[in-house]
Amino acid sequence: MDRRRFFAAVPAAMAGSHALAQTMPGEPRMRRWDEQRWVLDNLIQANGIDWDQGRTGVILRSCGLAVQADMVALRQRVRKYADIVPAFEALARRREALGMAYEKDGAPIPARDNYYIAACYWANAMWPIDALNDQLRFFNQRKREMFTRYMALADHPIEWVELPYRGRSLSAVWHLPPGYRKGERVRTIVFVPGMDGFKERSVSLYADHFMQRGYAVLAIEGPGYWEAPLRGIFVDVKGWQEFGRTCMDWLRARPEVDPDRIGVIGSSFGTFFSAIFVSDEPRYRAASVVGTCYEPGGHSIFEEASPTFKRRFMFMSGITDEAKFDQFRRTLDWNGYAQRIRIPFMVVGGEADELSPLRYGEAFVAALAGPKLFMVYQDSRHSLAGPSVNNGPDPRIHSAEWMTARLDGRPMDSERWYIENGGRVIRTPLA
Repeated sequence: MDRRRFFAAVPAAMAGSHALAQTMPGEPRMRRWDEQRWVLDNLIQANGIDWDQGRTGVILRSCGLAVQADMVALRQRVRKYADIVPAFEALARRREALGMAYEKDGAPIPARDNYYIAACYWANAMWPIDALNDQLRFFNQRKREMFTRYMALADHPIEWVELPYRGRSLSAVWHLPPGYRKGERVRTIVFVPGMDGFKERSVSLYADHFMQRGYAVLAIEGPGYWEAPLRGIFVDVKGWQEFGRTCMDWLRARPEVDPDRIGVIGSSFGTFFSAIFVSDEPRYRAASVVGTCYEPGGHSIFEEASPTFKRRFMFMSGITDEAKFDQFRRTLDWNGYAQRIRIPFMVVGGEADELSPLRYGEAFVAALAGPKLFMVYQDSRHSLAGPSVNNGPDPRIHSAEWMTARLDGRPMDSERWYIENGGRVIRTPLA
């Protein structure tokens, strides 16, 4: 099934001719969502919960193999879009109860694990809700409560953080590595998730690539992300640039942080916001991003992919009128920002990325003013997977190793790596 054609927008001649009314305050209205919902439900019935991206794979990476049975049950239960919220809510309540039972019985490790997993499930239950309503607030409260319980039992120090933003604040999570000793100054990264990502899962429950390497991690949700709309803070490109300076100032004030070894990691739409984030802040030493979103204006992701992407981003932007959002999305452009970036920058993308075609990643990399590595996986789509990913260098492990080398001051050549399906890496120099 060709999903991009199946979800194609209405003819261009009709675009903008439809007057859109809001159904309720805060709920976006978009034409494809209203007219093609039956298509979406049929695709979910045919392809399951992972119809638009590797959702269960991300959950497995963050929560570990203990949730395999949950993912099987999730795939069986979710047969249409309306099933997603109750399916995740049921999983979250079960894990919450397990965590409390284990803690009551004096078993802190399984209690800890279940609290983390419950927080992840509550957050996933929030994802389909695109209105500022009581259900969204309740799920967010449960997510935070479960993560707070996890923090109290975790194998490393974790704190909630509030970072100032235009007279308000944005929430973040601060992790120190296991075994951290007072007085140490460690390498640090800021983690910028994708538009469907959230700060609580930015550090995996087990075998996290950066925790294992002794990093501190500041997991953020910038303007428009996850909890931000609940605080009346929506997507703003300039705001992300401002937030990059705010996070750097906060990190440099922390006694645990080596101020000369701070980097940025971004994923999916976080690849775009990471670029904005570092563009006016040379004190970051390196940036590495995976799963590119570099098409200015985002036509592919917003007009050709699953309509859930556009509806979600409308909610993040605080815009309920589709015509107004289509004006706003023109501001989602890295031009004028990328050209100012002189720090080492690693970009990882799929050759067949359906959400941001490869040529836009190539243009972004060409615009960068500093050393760069562009890794392209043959035949891979946006959610990096397939033979080239399986047989070649693991993109996330390589990102952690690359970041460590850069923060340790090791030099690099600017190169393009093309990873073939058999795993062979073809390297060519970049200007």
